[in-house]
Amino acid sequence: MASQVSESTLPEPPITSDAPIIAHSSTQAEMDFDQLTLELSSPEQPLNADQPTQELNPPEPDISTNSNTSISEPQLAERRQNTDIMLLSRPEIALSLTEDAPLPEPQLAAASMVASSRSYADFTPEATFDIKKVDLHRLEEGPPLTATLTREEGLKYYRTMQTIRRMELKADQLYKQKIIRGFCHLYDGQEACAVGIEGGITLSDHLITAYRAHGYTLTRGGTVREIMAELTGRRGGIAKGKGGSMHMYTKNFYGGNGIVGAQVPLGAGVALACKYLGNDQLCVSLYGDGAANQGQIFETYNMSSLWKLPIIFICENNQYGMGTSVERSSASTEYYKRGDYIPGLRVDGMDVLCVREATKFAADHCRSGKGPILMELQTYRYHGHSMSDPGVSYRTREEIQEVRSKSDPISMLKDRMLSNNMASIEELKEIDIAVRKEIEDAAQFATTDPEPPLDDLCSHIFANDQPFEVRGATPWTKLTSTS
Repeated sequence: MASQVSESTLPEPPITSDAPIIAHSSTQAEMDFDQLTLELSSPEQPLNADQPTQELNPPEPDISTNSNTSISEPQLAERRQNTDIMLLSRPEIALSLTEDAPLPEPQLAAASMVASSRSYADFTPEATFDIKKVDLHRLEEGPPLTATLTREEGLKYYRTMQTIRRMELKADQLYKQKIIRGFCHLYDGQEACAVGIEGGITLSDHLITAYRAHGYTLTRGGTVREIMAELTGRRGGIAKGKGGSMHMYTKNFYGGNGIVGAQVPLGAGVALACKYLGNDQLCVSLYGDGAANQGQIFETYNMSSLWKLPIIFICENNQYGMGTSVERSSASTEYYKRGDYIPGLRVDGMDVLCVREATKFAADHCRSGKGPILMELQTYRYHGHSMSDPGVSYRTREEIQEVRSKSDPISMLKDRMLSNNMASIEELKEIDIAVRKEIEDAAQFATTDPEPPLDDLCSHIFANDQPFEVRGATPWTKLTSTS
């Protein structure tokens, strides 16, 4: 998937915030409305990320005035009723963004379906799709070659992936406005991984990942407002403004870790706790292809296999470790075979259904007492490694565009639902509009919420008040917990 660029090739100009890389709409019918998913424009004609969306409802014709005829109110009402232009009603989307609102259920489970002008009975309630065959290591059988999707699941997956996409594009914009500072690693392009994994495990299971963590923070239960406020270092952030992009946490989600590969042995520790407690839970421990060569990962493989820990190791192979392609960094790029005696799967990470079915298979393997299993998700990031990386010095714009046009996870799900009468274009438009409003409201909060006071710098270190005073620990204040 990753093409090489010769050293003599001049790098392409950096991608500006006005032209973020996101998916093409796959059909012409979608292209005319999908201004929420911006096209990659040329440098000469940049596309404004905040341009107003084209109105979905056609304007009602002005029949109230006529230079030659005077029309009474009853006649006017009758002519409006008989007009052949059908006006689609747009349902109101209720968004709760109050500061003291309780933490909601994860976005994946809570995404509300938007009412269409068509009734529910008009749509196909569920459909079965062929999915790509998974490559196997030390397994006789793998996940099924078909996946069943209900209409409700499809709308939830679509909304969650769109939310991640729009959230990351807004983060890109705020970073380039110097509102977000420091490290920031965006997840757009890889949405099917987070949403598919969450669809294959339960909320009581555990998950830990590296620094590209925004999508998982959302699917594990964080809100867009909390994530955006954390990115801007505000008090309403999910880590109270102290963690930033790389260190976000919520229930059964352990971050967000900045040391390359260091989260993998931590995940094995969580899996050991699951086995010790006998609670039938498991841990998903994620890392990237750049971390796959770390020695501590192989040590963790060995211990997890010896103790038969309920852990799913997942390598998100997005083809590049920073600016180095996998072919230049790894003698073996078959990451799903790296566990040696640990069974492995290589999965299409751009297909949310393929990821979901593989995760279900892996979870059943762990819960049955067979020990760990390894998954390699072949995916692709649209942005550079981090915000300091324009993303086009080691790969071409044509390569990025090809992936977007052929393998985009959101477009793939959208095509499946539309072609099988599981949703209407109008319904998906409404979801896009609701998501965009949610992102804009969250960004407004993230830029107006106060920063945490200096006295909070040393709080939230202990779960409870420490039993004794730690001398000389801080020049600002005595260590206390404000949990």
